[in-house]
Amino acid sequence: MIVETLIIAFLMMVAIVLILLEIFMLPGITVAGVGGFLFAAGSLIYAYSVSTLVGHVTLVVSLLVFAASFVWLLRSKSFNRVALKADIDSKLMSSRDLGIMPGDEGLTLSRLAPIGKARINGITVEAKSVDELIDENTPVEVIQVDGYNVIVRIKN
Repeated sequence: MIVETLIIAFLMMVAIVLILLEIFMLPGITVAGVGGFLFAAGSLIYAYSVSTLVGHVTLVVSLLVFAASFVWLLRSKSFNRVALKADIDSKLMSSRDLGIMPGDEGLTLSRLAPIGKARINGITVEAKSVDELIDENTPVEVIQVDGYNVIVRIKN
């Protein structure tokens, strides 16, 4: 009976560690999550094959240990070392807010096929060609500013 108890406890501890690794450290469904589920299922099946009482005790104790470990890991400061703490305080500005208006002229910095980079009024923006591909270093004219899109054509 002691050997069976040690086997069940070992299998369940491995299952709990693998499942916690899956939740906190590894993104997506990985080998750790699948392995943790298999170890937990195997441990419970083995515990219930020993006796129903051992199975019930294993189920309740493993759920309590898992819940306590989960709460402890959430409250502990140990994940602060691996957590991303960068704050992004920038915002996307509209091309209109940059002062680009229809009729402004500029130069393409990359090929517009149909979208690429252009410098208009000294500001680098993402530009969109109306109907044709425009090579780089080609003079262009702004025909429309629609939110974040600057629509251009080749300067006549």
